[in-house]
Amino acid sequence: MSLKWMKIGLATVLLLVFVYPAAAQIDTSKYQWVEVASGFDRPLLATNAGDGTGRLFVVEQTGFIWVVQDGQTSTEPFLDISGLLSDDVFRGGYSERGLLGLAFHPDYKTNGLFFIDYTDTNGNTVVARYKVSADDPNKADPTSAVTLLTQDQPYENHNGGNIAFGPDGYLYIAFGDGGSQGDPQGNGQNKNTFLAKILRIDVNADTYAVPDSNPFVGQADAKPEIWAYGLRNPWRFTFDRKTGDLYIADVGGDDFEEVDFQPAGSKGGEDYGWSAWEGNEQHAQVKANGDVVPPVATYSHKDGCSISGGYVYRGEKLPELDGIYFFGDYCNGRIWTLERNGAGQWATTLSGWQPGKFVISSFGQDEAGELYVVDYKGAIYRLEAVS
Repeated sequence: MSLKWMKIGLATVLLLVFVYPAAAQIDTSKYQWVEVASGFDRPLLATNAGDGTGRLFVVEQTGFIWVVQDGQTSTEPFLDISGLLSDDVFRGGYSERGLLGLAFHPDYKTNGLFFIDYTDTNGNTVVARYKVSADDPNKADPTSAVTLLTQDQPYENHNGGNIAFGPDGYLYIAFGDGGSQGDPQGNGQNKNTFLAKILRIDVNADTYAVPDSNPFVGQADAKPEIWAYGLRNPWRFTFDRKTGDLYIADVGGDDFEEVDFQPAGSKGGEDYGWSAWEGNEQHAQVKANGDVVPPVATYSHKDGCSISGGYVYRGEKLPELDGIYFFGDYCNGRIWTLERNGAGQWATTLSGWQPGKFVISSFGQDEAGELYVVDYKGAIYRLEAVS
């Protein structure tokens, strides 16, 4: 999510141009997005608890988390933190604040712990731990909250907010560059702040511990929690549940949106360029700290205006899509796919699905690996084959 959505509005859809050669385009006439739940207020995420129940948990920007099971949405929220959020979330206008992220502990089935990322009444980021109630699996215990970390936000936009557990069992936390336009505070290349970073922490502690293997542990000029940096607003990132590869969809500035990639087994420390680079374009007025990892896919603002990252498909119902990463654009509702071609190069294709059908705030993935799209207008859709 980015403030430029308001400035640019809906973009005209033109032919998408990428640096990398195209893969075979998916025949979208064979697939459809089927509504599975609706009636939500500005939904931002659909995820699962990995506990064998098959439930979806839908996060609303206004502070509510709802349970969807067998096509039915719970009558009461799993969690309500609306009273902890800043007033602008409820004024009916555009806001990038609110309840932004949710992640369930890898051992949630036994320990009942989960984590959220939200902006508080002062507009600053809070990452907190909660526990499910002892007597109802569809209700959290609101009194169980423990704050793990906080971060002052200098502006109202670019809060990041995505959190997810990696295959290593550590919690990864995304922060935007602090907001405004053009990274005025220089946070992208400053390793002494959480802003413009992805953090990596061990939550199996009273609050959290820093893993000894984090790339900047022991460096005086860097926060030890940092795993990767040089990100403008990594609104949605995901780990491939099969390979462990990390995909980061980073919302761009004035010109380009991008997908960044970190292979499984990386030791961390990657600089993805912002604000010395945007997409594959260098900004001469800003210098990077060292080598910059270029994006694996970009698109210009002729073709959209704010990227919403998705997931690598790993479900069983559509095996021909196995290994393909899906992402979309908030402004025009277009969906793209990304994969490596036979030569080992990244290839991106624009889908044939009708543009403008969705306002894509996010994607979702259930326990079985099936793929969902989250429509900010209030509904959740699952990708299915046309029968």
